[in-house]
Amino acid sequence: MSLDKSFLPDPIQFYESRGLVLKGSPRSKWMTTRCEFHGGSDSMRVNRESGAFSCMAGCGARGGDIISYLRASDNLDFVAAVKALGAWKSDGNPPKDQRPKALPASAGLDVLTNEATLLLILAHDMSRGQKLSSKDMTRLKIVVNRINQIWGYTNAR
Repeated sequence: MSLDKSFLPDPIQFYESRGLVLKGSPRSKWMTTRCEFHGGSDSMRVNRESGAFSCMAGCGARGGDIISYLRASDNLDFVAAVKALGAWKSDGNPPKDQRPKALPASAGLDVLTNEATLLLILAHDMSRGQKLSSKDMTRLKIVVNRINQIWGYTNAR
């Protein structure tokens, strides 16, 4: 799967489909419109060929093409923006496995807290002479595995 730029819409048609009125000479490379990012009237310039955009009022909105614009305006990642524009095409190969995202430290601490709490409950039950069921033993193995995985990840860094 990849971007096929030939499927991207014409920049002028794209911006007009977003409700922006482009002003300027049809022969001009750059046209003017309102800035959606800060609501400024006629403060954004749009390149009619590349789709690049830049707010001249200083809100900082700028990008090199309509993909950048869609990413910024709709808060999308690259692939989602390209798919929304209809330019994400299959190259005939199966999708590559995505590498899992790293577990944020706060989420790791949440997992450790929950698993440690479960360990304490099971240890308390065992200290009172209660035998663990097969379901409890399976869950205990999962707890230990998760703690070891998180411990191994933090020590491997």
